[in-house]
Amino acid sequence: MLKELYQYRQLLKSNVRKEIRGKYKGSFLGVLWSFVNPLLMTLVYAIVFPFILRSSQPHYVTFIVIGVLPWTFFTTTISQGTSTILVNGGIIKKVYFPREILPISIVTSGVINFLISCVIILLFLLFSGIGFSFNILYLPLIVITQYILQLGIILITSAINVYIRDAEYIINFFVSMLFYATPILYSIEMFPKNIAWILKLNPMATIVESYRNIFYYQQAPNFLMLGIVFLFSLLIFGIGVLVFKKLEKGFAEEL
Repeated sequence: MLKELYQYRQLLKSNVRKEIRGKYKGSFLGVLWSFVNPLLMTLVYAIVFPFILRSSQPHYVTFIVIGVLPWTFFTTTISQGTSTILVNGGIIKKVYFPREILPISIVTSGVINFLISCVIILLFLLFSGIGFSFNILYLPLIVITQYILQLGIILITSAINVYIRDAEYIINFFVSMLFYATPILYSIEMFPKNIAWILKLNPMATIVESYRNIFYYQQAPNFLMLGIVFLFSLLIFGIGVLVFKKLEKGFAEEL
């Protein structure tokens, strides 16, 4: 698989560019929507949820921004990645290329947009007075973990969605529910230990908390928990490759 991907690396590069440019093609603001969307979401949460949760979290807007951006990266990638094989069905039936290029392009373009939108986090840290610390250097470790996790997931979901068309809607519903089990609007420390450990079973909880550690709390991430999630992500990726390679044989026929 790696050999084929290397041979088709130019196609992979052009597909990533297409995903980045095509996402906002024809819109007035273009790539600025990468900044506007999470900012609008943050504004709504910052107005509504302090009253619902009675949160006394200092710099709550900055706290939310650091959670919303990686979550937006996650949901956008899962949604687009799950349907990518169906969306590109016409090309798949006509031309041969490694089908893995499609989900890889989705995740890669998503991570580029996410890294661009991290400028928002830096601006909030600056203007809120929190500032920066050298712990930001741990950012690549967290991003790579999230990248592998999401790629593994959509290798599975995109392949299954070809055979079970309802899968896309089920997955999107599940992701919507997962939002409330991820510490985006709250901190896990708000809950007693007998509940907190259940929330920590969600790998995105550790990933979001890791971003908060390096940006908001200005400390190193929990390497034990992040290491466990990294190994789990590798497992999901391995399963994803196996499932994708098994099911891709029938893509053209099903499409």
